Amino acid sequence: MNLKSLAKDTAIYGLSSIVGRFLNYLLVILYTYKIPAESGGYGIVTNLYAYSALLFALLTFGMETTFFRFASKDGEDAKMVYSTALRLVGSVSLVFIALVFVFLRPVSAAMGYASHPEYIACFALIAGLDSFQAIMFGRLRQQRKALKFMGLKMMFIGLNIALNLFIFLLLPRTGWGAELFWRFDGGVGLIFFANLLCTALVSLGFIPEIKGIAYGFDRALAGRMLRYSMPLLLLSLVGILNQVADKILFPYLMPGDEGQVQLGIYGACVKIAMIMSLLTQAFRYAYEPIVFAGKDKASPDTLPEGMKYFVLFTIFAWLAVMFWMPVLRHFIQPGYWEGLNVVPIVMAAEIFMGIYFNLSFWYKLSDQTWWGAVMSAVGAAAMILTNVLLVPKIGYMACAWGGFAGYGIAMLMSFFIGQKKYPIRYDLRTMGRFLLLGVLMYLVYRGLEGFIPSWACVVVGSVMLLGYLLLVYKEIKRNR
Repeated sequence: MNLKSLAKDTAIYGLSSIVGRFLNYLLVILYTYKIPAESGGYGIVTNLYAYSALLFALLTFGMETTFFRFASKDGEDAKMVYSTALRLVGSVSLVFIALVFVFLRPVSAAMGYASHPEYIACFALIAGLDSFQAIMFGRLRQQRKALKFMGLKMMFIGLNIALNLFIFLLLPRTGWGAELFWRFDGGVGLIFFANLLCTALVSLGFIPEIKGIAYGFDRALAGRMLRYSMPLLLLSLVGILNQVADKILFPYLMPGDEGQVQLGIYGACVKIAMIMSLLTQAFRYAYEPIVFAGKDKASPDTLPEGMKYFVLFTIFAWLAVMFWMPVLRHFIQPGYWEGLNVVPIVMAAEIFMGIYFNLSFWYKLSDQTWWGAVMSAVGAAAMILTNVLLVPKIGYMACAWGGFAGYGIAMLMSFFIGQKKYPIRYDLRTMGRFLLLGVLMYLVYRGLEGFIPSWACVVVGSVMLLGYLLLVYKEIKRNR
Protein backbone atom coordinates (compact mmCIF):
# COMPACT_ATOMS: atom_id res chain seq x y z
CA MET A 1 0.00 0.00 0.00
CA ASN A 2 1.37 3.43 -0.97
CA LEU A 3 0.98 5.20 2.38
CA LYS A 4 2.69 8.33 1.04
CA SER A 5 0.15 8.64 -1.76
CA LEU A 6 -2.71 7.98 0.63
CA ALA A 7 -1.40 10.56 3.11
CA LYS A 8 -0.86 13.19 0.39
CA ASP A 9 -4.32 12.83 -1.14
CA THR A 10 -5.97 12.58 2.27
CA ALA A 11 -4.26 15.85 3.26
CA ILE A 12 -5.56 17.64 0.15
CA TYR A 13 -9.06 16.23 0.40
CA GLY A 14 -8.97 16.77 4.12
CA LEU A 15 -7.98 20.39 3.63
CA SER A 16 -10.99 21.02 1.42
CA SER A 17 -13.30 19.09 3.73
CA ILE A 18 -12.00 20.03 7.16
CA VAL A 19 -11.15 23.66 6.43
CA GLY A 20 -14.37 24.01 4.50
CA ARG A 21 -16.48 22.47 7.24
CA PHE A 22 -14.64 24.56 9.81
CA LEU A 23 -15.64 27.67 7.89
CA ASN A 24 -19.18 26.34 7.77
CA TYR A 25 -18.98 25.95 11.56
CA LEU A 26 -18.55 29.70 11.58
CA LEU A 27 -21.92 29.82 9.83
CA VAL A 28 -23.35 27.72 12.66
CA ILE A 29 -22.20 30.48 15.00
CA LEU A 30 -23.92 33.00 12.75
CA TYR A 31 -27.10 30.94 12.53
CA THR A 32 -27.39 30.14 16.24
CA TYR A 33 -26.73 33.74 17.26
CA LYS A 34 -29.10 35.17 14.65
CA ILE A 35 -31.76 32.42 14.79
CA PRO A 36 -32.91 32.05 18.42
CA ALA A 37 -33.28 28.48 19.66
CA GLU A 38 -36.83 29.12 20.81
CA SER A 39 -37.91 30.23 17.30
CA GLY A 40 -37.38 26.75 15.84
CA GLY A 41 -35.85 28.32 12.70
CA TYR A 42 -32.74 26.21 12.89
CA GLY A 43 -35.04 23.18 13.08
CA ILE A 44 -36.23 24.04 9.54
CA VAL A 45 -32.61 24.18 8.35
CA THR A 46 -31.83 20.83 9.99
CA ASN A 47 -34.96 19.17 8.60
CA LEU A 48 -34.59 20.30 4.98
CA TYR A 49 -30.89 19.54 4.75
CA ALA A 50 -31.69 16.04 6.03
CA TYR A 51 -34.10 15.61 3.11
CA SER A 52 -31.39 16.94 0.79
CA ALA A 53 -28.91 14.28 1.93
CA LEU A 54 -31.49 11.53 1.36
CA LEU A 55 -32.28 12.86 -2.12
CA PHE A 56 -28.58 12.97 -3.00
CA ALA A 57 -28.25 9.27 -2.18
CA LEU A 58 -31.34 8.50 -4.24
CA LEU A 59 -30.33 10.52 -7.29
CA THR A 60 -26.73 9.25 -7.45
CA PHE A 61 -27.95 5.64 -6.85
CA GLY A 62 -24.48 4.28 -6.06
CA MET A 63 -23.04 5.47 -9.36
CA GLU A 64 -19.97 7.07 -7.76
CA THR A 65 -18.65 3.74 -6.50
CA THR A 66 -19.86 2.00 -9.67
CA PHE A 67 -17.89 4.48 -11.77
CA PHE A 68 -14.69 3.73 -9.81
CA ARG A 69 -15.26 -0.01 -10.06
CA PHE A 70 -15.84 -0.11 -13.82
CA ALA A 71 -13.26 2.56 -14.73
CA SER A 72 -10.55 0.42 -13.07
CA LYS A 73 -11.64 -2.85 -14.71
CA ASP A 74 -9.45 -4.36 -17.41
CA GLY A 75 -11.08 -4.15 -20.80
CA GLU A 76 -13.34 -1.21 -19.94
CA ASP A 77 -12.99 2.19 -21.57
CA ALA A 78 -12.72 4.65 -18.66
CA LYS A 79 -14.01 7.53 -20.80
CA MET A 80 -17.08 5.58 -21.87
CA VAL A 81 -17.70 4.51 -18.27
CA TYR A 82 -17.58 8.15 -17.19
CA SER A 83 -19.86 9.41 -19.97
CA THR A 84 -22.38 6.62 -19.37
CA ALA A 85 -22.48 7.32 -15.63
CA LEU A 86 -22.85 11.06 -16.25
CA ARG A 87 -25.77 10.54 -18.64
CA LEU A 88 -27.54 8.12 -16.31
CA VAL A 89 -27.33 10.41 -13.28
CA GLY A 90 -28.13 13.53 -15.31
CA SER A 91 -31.27 11.96 -16.81
CA VAL A 92 -32.58 10.76 -13.44
CA SER A 93 -31.94 14.19 -11.90
CA LEU A 94 -33.83 16.00 -14.67
CA VAL A 95 -36.84 13.69 -14.32
CA PHE A 96 -36.84 14.17 -10.55
CA ILE A 97 -36.76 17.99 -10.81
CA ALA A 98 -39.60 17.96 -13.35
CA LEU A 99 -41.77 15.75 -11.11
CA VAL A 100 -41.20 17.95 -8.05
CA PHE A 101 -42.21 21.08 -9.96
CA VAL A 102 -45.33 19.40 -11.34
CA PHE A 103 -46.46 18.24 -7.88
CA LEU A 104 -44.88 21.07 -5.91
CA ARG A 105 -47.85 22.13 -3.77
CA PRO A 106 -48.99 18.67 -2.56
CA VAL A 107 -45.38 17.63 -1.89
CA SER A 108 -44.73 20.83 0.08
CA ALA A 109 -47.89 20.34 2.12
CA ALA A 110 -47.01 16.72 2.92
CA MET A 111 -43.58 17.83 4.18
CA GLY A 112 -45.09 20.57 6.35
CA TYR A 113 -44.05 23.51 4.18
CA ALA A 114 -47.34 24.44 2.51
CA SER A 115 -46.69 28.13 3.24
CA HIS A 116 -43.26 27.99 1.59
CA PRO A 117 -43.31 25.67 -1.45
CA GLU A 118 -40.39 27.64 -2.84
CA TYR A 119 -38.17 25.98 -0.23
CA ILE A 120 -38.98 22.57 -1.68
CA ALA A 121 -38.47 23.76 -5.26
CA CYS A 122 -35.10 25.17 -4.25
CA PHE A 123 -33.97 21.90 -2.70
CA ALA A 124 -35.12 19.90 -5.73
CA LEU A 125 -32.77 21.96 -7.89
CA ILE A 126 -29.94 21.71 -5.35
CA ALA A 127 -30.29 17.92 -5.13
CA GLY A 128 -30.34 17.54 -8.91
CA LEU A 129 -27.25 19.71 -9.46
CA ASP A 130 -25.34 18.12 -6.57
CA SER A 131 -26.02 14.64 -7.93
CA PHE A 132 -24.81 15.55 -11.42
CA GLN A 133 -21.72 17.18 -9.97
CA ALA A 134 -20.97 14.10 -7.83
CA ILE A 135 -19.98 12.10 -10.93
CA MET A 136 -17.75 14.94 -12.11
CA PHE A 137 -16.13 15.19 -8.69
CA GLY A 138 -15.65 11.43 -8.93
CA ARG A 139 -13.90 11.92 -12.26
CA LEU A 140 -11.49 14.36 -10.61
CA ARG A 141 -10.76 11.83 -7.87
CA GLN A 142 -10.28 9.04 -10.41
CA GLN A 143 -7.82 11.20 -12.35
CA ARG A 144 -6.14 12.19 -9.04
CA LYS A 145 -6.85 15.89 -9.67
CA ALA A 146 -7.07 16.61 -5.97
CA LEU A 147 -6.17 20.30 -6.30
CA LYS A 148 -9.02 21.07 -8.71
CA PHE A 149 -11.34 19.07 -6.47
CA MET A 150 -10.28 21.20 -3.51
CA GLY A 151 -10.53 24.44 -5.51
CA LEU A 152 -14.14 23.84 -6.55
CA LYS A 153 -15.17 22.76 -3.06
CA MET A 154 -13.58 25.87 -1.56
CA MET A 155 -15.17 28.07 -4.21
CA PHE A 156 -18.61 26.88 -3.14
CA ILE A 157 -17.82 27.39 0.53
CA GLY A 158 -16.38 30.87 0.05
CA LEU A 159 -19.35 32.08 -1.99
CA ASN A 160 -21.82 30.53 0.41
CA ILE A 161 -20.21 32.15 3.45
CA ALA A 162 -20.12 35.55 1.76
CA LEU A 163 -23.81 35.35 0.85
CA ASN A 164 -24.82 34.21 4.33
CA LEU A 165 -22.89 37.05 5.95
CA PHE A 166 -24.70 39.46 3.65
CA ILE A 167 -28.09 37.88 4.45
CA PHE A 168 -27.78 38.02 8.23
CA LEU A 169 -25.52 41.02 8.85
CA LEU A 170 -26.38 43.50 6.10
CA LEU A 171 -29.73 42.65 4.52
CA PRO A 172 -31.94 43.33 7.59
CA ARG A 173 -30.47 46.84 7.82
CA THR A 174 -31.89 47.92 4.45
CA GLY A 175 -35.52 48.87 3.91
CA TRP A 176 -36.34 46.43 1.11
CA GLY A 177 -33.98 43.85 2.57
CA ALA A 178 -35.63 43.76 5.99
CA GLU A 179 -38.99 42.95 4.41
CA LEU A 180 -37.42 40.17 2.35
CA PHE A 181 -35.52 38.87 5.40
CA TRP A 182 -38.61 38.48 7.56
CA ARG A 183 -40.73 37.15 4.73
CA PHE A 184 -38.54 34.03 4.64
CA ASP A 185 -38.63 33.08 8.35
CA GLY A 186 -36.05 35.56 9.56
CA GLY A 187 -33.50 34.76 6.86
CA VAL A 188 -33.88 30.98 7.13
CA GLY A 189 -35.30 30.58 3.62
CA LEU A 190 -32.59 32.80 2.15
CA ILE A 191 -29.99 30.27 3.34
CA PHE A 192 -31.43 27.80 0.83
CA PHE A 193 -31.50 30.28 -2.06
CA ALA A 194 -27.84 31.15 -1.38
CA ASN A 195 -26.96 27.46 -1.51
CA LEU A 196 -28.68 27.04 -4.87
CA LEU A 197 -26.88 30.03 -6.37
CA CYS A 198 -23.48 28.77 -5.21
CA THR A 199 -24.14 25.25 -6.50
CA ALA A 200 -25.10 26.64 -9.90
CA LEU A 201 -21.97 28.81 -10.08
CA VAL A 202 -19.68 25.88 -9.18
CA SER A 203 -21.07 24.03 -12.22
CA LEU A 204 -19.21 26.55 -14.39
CA GLY A 205 -15.94 25.10 -13.09
CA PHE A 206 -16.88 21.71 -14.53
CA ILE A 207 -17.03 22.77 -18.19
CA PRO A 208 -14.17 20.40 -19.24
CA GLU A 209 -15.77 17.53 -17.30
CA ILE A 210 -19.24 18.26 -18.71
CA LYS A 211 -17.79 17.94 -22.22
CA GLY A 212 -16.98 14.36 -21.31
CA ILE A 213 -20.65 13.53 -21.81
CA ALA A 214 -19.85 13.52 -25.54
CA TYR A 215 -17.77 10.33 -25.13
CA GLY A 216 -20.99 8.43 -25.76
CA PHE A 217 -23.44 6.05 -24.13
CA ASP A 218 -23.04 2.28 -24.12
CA ARG A 219 -26.33 0.51 -23.37
CA ALA A 220 -24.71 -2.82 -22.58
CA LEU A 221 -22.24 -1.10 -20.25
CA ALA A 222 -25.08 0.88 -18.66
CA GLY A 223 -26.92 -2.37 -17.95
CA ARG A 224 -23.88 -3.88 -16.25
CA MET A 225 -23.30 -0.72 -14.25
CA LEU A 226 -26.92 -0.53 -13.14
CA ARG A 227 -26.90 -4.18 -12.02
CA TYR A 228 -23.83 -3.40 -9.92
CA SER A 229 -25.20 -0.13 -8.58
CA MET A 230 -28.73 -1.17 -7.65
CA PRO A 231 -27.65 -2.93 -4.43
CA LEU A 232 -25.46 0.12 -3.77
CA LEU A 233 -28.54 2.33 -4.17
CA LEU A 234 -30.26 0.43 -1.39
CA LEU A 235 -27.01 0.50 0.56
CA SER A 236 -26.72 4.27 0.12
CA LEU A 237 -30.35 4.90 1.00
CA VAL A 238 -30.33 2.88 4.18
CA GLY A 239 -26.88 4.22 5.00
CA ILE A 240 -28.01 7.81 4.71
CA LEU A 241 -31.15 6.98 6.64
CA ASN A 242 -28.87 6.15 9.54
CA GLN A 243 -27.64 9.74 9.33
CA VAL A 244 -30.78 11.72 8.57
CA ALA A 245 -33.91 9.68 9.33
CA ASP A 246 -33.99 11.03 12.88
CA LYS A 247 -34.05 14.61 11.57
CA ILE A 248 -36.73 13.77 9.00
CA LEU A 249 -38.93 11.81 11.42
CA PHE A 250 -38.52 14.13 14.41
CA PRO A 251 -41.24 16.67 13.42
CA TYR A 252 -43.69 13.79 13.01
CA LEU A 253 -42.71 12.07 16.28
CA MET A 254 -42.73 15.35 18.22
CA PRO A 255 -45.00 17.72 16.26
CA GLY A 256 -45.52 21.39 16.85
CA ASP A 257 -43.24 24.20 17.92
CA GLU A 258 -41.55 22.14 20.64
CA GLY A 259 -40.46 19.60 18.07
CA GLN A 260 -38.92 22.30 15.84
CA VAL A 261 -37.12 23.84 18.81
CA GLN A 262 -35.66 20.50 19.95
CA LEU A 263 -34.67 19.59 16.41
CA GLY A 264 -32.87 22.91 16.06
CA ILE A 265 -30.95 22.36 19.32
CA TYR A 266 -30.01 18.83 18.29
CA GLY A 267 -28.99 19.93 14.77
CA ALA A 268 -26.75 22.70 16.10
CA CYS A 269 -24.99 20.47 18.65
CA VAL A 270 -24.47 17.67 16.16
CA LYS A 271 -22.39 20.09 14.09
CA ILE A 272 -19.70 19.94 16.76
CA ALA A 273 -19.61 16.16 16.40
CA MET A 274 -19.20 16.33 12.63
CA ILE A 275 -15.40 16.46 12.84
CA MET A 276 -15.59 12.66 12.78
CA SER A 277 -17.56 12.56 9.54
CA LEU A 278 -15.02 14.98 8.04
CA LEU A 279 -12.16 12.59 8.79
CA THR A 280 -14.15 9.67 7.41
CA GLN A 281 -15.02 11.57 4.25
CA ALA A 282 -11.45 12.77 3.63
CA PHE A 283 -10.12 9.26 4.22
CA ARG A 284 -12.72 7.79 1.87
CA TYR A 285 -11.98 10.22 -0.97
CA ALA A 286 -8.32 9.21 -1.01
CA TYR A 287 -8.67 5.58 0.05
CA GLU A 288 -11.42 4.32 -2.29
CA PRO A 289 -9.58 4.93 -5.59
CA ILE A 290 -6.41 3.33 -4.16
CA VAL A 291 -8.21 0.18 -2.99
CA PHE A 292 -10.00 -0.24 -6.32
CA ALA A 293 -6.77 0.30 -8.29
CA GLY A 294 -5.65 -3.04 -9.70
CA LYS A 295 -2.11 -2.98 -8.36
CA ASP A 296 -3.17 -2.23 -4.76
CA LYS A 297 -6.27 -4.35 -4.30
CA ALA A 298 -4.17 -7.53 -4.42
CA SER A 299 -2.07 -6.39 -1.47
CA PRO A 300 -2.96 -8.28 1.71
CA ASP A 301 -1.79 -5.33 3.82
CA THR A 302 -3.92 -2.58 2.26
CA LEU A 303 -7.18 -3.09 4.13
CA PRO A 304 -5.75 -4.01 7.58
CA GLU A 305 -3.35 -1.03 7.54
CA GLY A 306 -6.04 1.39 6.41
CA MET A 307 -8.40 0.15 9.12
CA LYS A 308 -5.81 0.36 11.88
CA TYR A 309 -4.71 3.92 11.16
CA PHE A 310 -8.29 5.04 10.67
CA VAL A 311 -9.25 3.72 14.11
CA LEU A 312 -6.19 5.19 15.81
CA PHE A 313 -6.72 8.68 14.42
CA THR A 314 -10.49 8.76 14.91
CA ILE A 315 -9.99 7.87 18.58
CA PHE A 316 -7.66 10.87 18.72
CA ALA A 317 -10.33 13.09 17.11
CA TRP A 318 -12.96 11.87 19.59
CA LEU A 319 -10.68 12.62 22.53
CA ALA A 320 -9.76 16.04 21.12
CA VAL A 321 -13.41 17.12 20.89
CA MET A 322 -14.18 15.79 24.38
CA PHE A 323 -11.14 17.47 25.96
CA TRP A 324 -11.66 20.80 24.18
CA MET A 325 -15.42 20.97 24.67
CA PRO A 326 -15.14 24.01 27.04
CA VAL A 327 -13.79 25.89 24.01
CA LEU A 328 -15.74 24.24 21.18
CA ARG A 329 -19.11 24.82 22.79
CA HIS A 330 -18.74 28.53 22.05
CA PHE A 331 -19.21 27.70 18.37
CA ILE A 332 -22.92 27.74 19.13
CA GLN A 333 -25.01 30.22 21.07
CA PRO A 334 -25.50 29.35 24.79
CA GLY A 335 -29.22 28.87 24.22
CA TYR A 336 -28.32 25.65 22.39
CA TRP A 337 -25.85 24.26 24.98
CA GLU A 338 -28.39 22.03 26.66
CA GLY A 339 -27.97 19.62 23.74
CA LEU A 340 -24.20 19.16 24.06
CA ASN A 341 -24.63 15.85 25.87
CA VAL A 342 -25.37 14.24 22.48
CA VAL A 343 -21.88 14.98 21.13
CA PRO A 344 -19.90 12.01 22.57
CA ILE A 345 -22.65 9.58 21.55
CA VAL A 346 -22.94 10.96 18.01
CA MET A 347 -19.16 10.97 17.56
CA ALA A 348 -18.92 7.36 18.71
CA ALA A 349 -21.62 6.49 16.18
CA GLU A 350 -19.58 8.25 13.48
CA ILE A 351 -16.56 6.09 14.38
CA PHE A 352 -18.75 3.01 13.95
CA MET A 353 -19.83 4.33 10.55
CA GLY A 354 -16.21 4.86 9.50
CA ILE A 355 -15.23 1.36 10.58
CA TYR A 356 -18.24 0.01 8.72
CA PHE A 357 -17.08 1.86 5.59
CA ASN A 358 -13.61 0.30 5.90
CA LEU A 359 -15.13 -3.13 6.43
CA SER A 360 -17.35 -2.67 3.37
CA PHE A 361 -14.56 -3.38 0.90
CA TRP A 362 -14.93 -7.13 1.37
CA TYR A 363 -18.29 -7.14 -0.43
CA LYS A 364 -17.38 -4.40 -2.90
CA LEU A 365 -14.20 -6.16 -4.07
CA SER A 366 -15.96 -9.53 -4.28
CA ASP A 367 -18.98 -7.98 -6.11
CA GLN A 368 -21.36 -9.04 -3.33
CA THR A 369 -22.76 -5.55 -2.81
CA TRP A 370 -26.17 -6.88 -1.81
CA TRP A 371 -24.63 -7.83 1.54
CA GLY A 372 -24.04 -4.14 2.21
CA ALA A 373 -27.68 -3.39 1.50
CA VAL A 374 -28.83 -6.09 3.92
CA MET A 375 -26.56 -4.99 6.76
CA SER A 376 -27.30 -1.30 6.32
CA ALA A 377 -31.02 -2.05 6.21
CA VAL A 378 -30.81 -3.87 9.55
CA GLY A 379 -28.88 -0.96 11.03
CA ALA A 380 -31.35 1.60 9.66
CA ALA A 381 -34.27 -0.41 11.05
CA ALA A 382 -32.65 -0.43 14.51
CA MET A 383 -32.05 3.33 14.32
CA ILE A 384 -35.60 4.12 13.20
CA LEU A 385 -37.11 1.83 15.82
CA THR A 386 -35.06 3.52 18.54
CA ASN A 387 -36.30 6.92 17.41
CA VAL A 388 -39.93 5.88 17.12
CA LEU A 389 -39.93 4.34 20.60
CA LEU A 390 -37.84 6.92 22.46
CA VAL A 391 -38.26 10.35 20.83
CA PRO A 392 -41.66 10.93 22.47
CA LYS A 393 -40.07 10.04 25.83
CA ILE A 394 -36.56 11.53 25.82
CA GLY A 395 -36.60 13.88 22.81
CA TYR A 396 -33.44 14.43 20.81
CA MET A 397 -31.33 12.11 23.00
CA ALA A 398 -33.15 9.27 21.22
CA CYS A 399 -31.69 10.52 17.93
CA ALA A 400 -28.14 10.17 19.29
CA TRP A 401 -28.73 6.68 20.69
CA GLY A 402 -30.53 5.63 17.52
CA GLY A 403 -27.48 6.40 15.38
CA PHE A 404 -25.22 4.65 17.90
CA ALA A 405 -27.36 1.49 17.75
CA GLY A 406 -27.79 1.54 13.96
CA TYR A 407 -24.13 1.98 13.06
CA GLY A 408 -22.97 -0.34 15.83
CA ILE A 409 -25.17 -3.21 14.62
CA ALA A 410 -24.18 -2.72 10.96
CA MET A 411 -20.49 -2.60 11.91
CA LEU A 412 -20.63 -5.83 13.92
CA MET A 413 -22.60 -7.64 11.22
CA SER A 414 -20.12 -6.58 8.53
CA PHE A 415 -17.14 -7.74 10.57
CA PHE A 416 -18.44 -11.18 11.47
CA ILE A 417 -20.00 -11.96 8.08
CA GLY A 418 -16.97 -10.56 6.27
CA GLN A 419 -14.57 -12.79 8.17
CA LYS A 420 -16.46 -15.80 6.76
CA LYS A 421 -16.98 -14.54 3.21
CA TYR A 422 -13.74 -12.61 2.61
CA PRO A 423 -11.33 -13.16 5.56
CA ILE A 424 -9.03 -10.25 6.37
CA ARG A 425 -6.56 -10.27 9.24
CA TYR A 426 -7.15 -6.98 11.01
CA ASP A 427 -4.81 -5.92 13.80
CA LEU A 428 -7.48 -6.20 16.49
CA ARG A 429 -4.92 -6.26 19.30
CA THR A 430 -3.40 -2.87 18.44
CA MET A 431 -6.79 -1.25 17.77
CA GLY A 432 -8.17 -2.67 21.02
CA ARG A 433 -5.16 -1.41 22.98
CA PHE A 434 -5.58 2.15 21.71
CA LEU A 435 -9.35 2.02 22.25
CA LEU A 436 -8.80 1.01 25.88
CA LEU A 437 -6.24 3.80 26.27
CA GLY A 438 -8.72 6.33 24.86
CA VAL A 439 -11.47 5.22 27.23
CA LEU A 440 -9.14 5.43 30.24
CA MET A 441 -8.01 8.94 29.26
CA TYR A 442 -11.61 10.06 28.90
CA LEU A 443 -12.55 8.64 32.32
CA VAL A 444 -9.59 10.44 33.91
CA TYR A 445 -10.68 13.68 32.24
CA ARG A 446 -14.28 13.32 33.40
CA GLY A 447 -13.07 12.58 36.91
CA LEU A 448 -11.11 15.84 36.98
CA GLU A 449 -13.95 18.02 35.63
CA GLY A 450 -15.62 18.46 38.99
CA PHE A 451 -12.43 19.44 40.82
CA ILE A 452 -10.50 21.83 38.58
CA PRO A 453 -11.53 24.82 36.39
CA SER A 454 -12.47 24.34 32.75
CA TRP A 455 -9.25 25.91 31.47
CA ALA A 456 -7.21 23.49 33.55
CA CYS A 457 -9.23 20.57 32.14
CA VAL A 458 -8.34 21.73 28.64
CA VAL A 459 -4.65 21.88 29.57
CA VAL A 460 -4.67 18.41 31.12
CA GLY A 461 -6.60 17.04 28.15
CA SER A 462 -4.12 18.58 25.72
CA VAL A 463 -1.20 16.94 27.53
CA MET A 464 -2.97 13.57 27.34
CA LEU A 465 -3.59 14.10 23.62
CA LEU A 466 0.11 14.72 23.05
CA GLY A 467 0.89 11.52 24.89
CA TYR A 468 -1.61 9.63 22.74
CA LEU A 469 -0.09 11.03 19.54
CA LEU A 470 3.38 10.02 20.71
CA LEU A 471 2.21 6.43 21.11
CA VAL A 472 0.62 6.51 17.64
CA TYR A 473 3.90 7.80 16.20
CA LYS A 474 5.78 4.93 17.85
CA GLU A 475 3.27 2.48 16.38
CA ILE A 476 3.81 3.92 12.89
CA LYS A 477 7.61 3.72 13.26
CA ARG A 478 7.38 0.15 14.52
CA ASN A 479 5.56 -0.89 11.33
CA ARG A 480 7.91 0.77 8.86
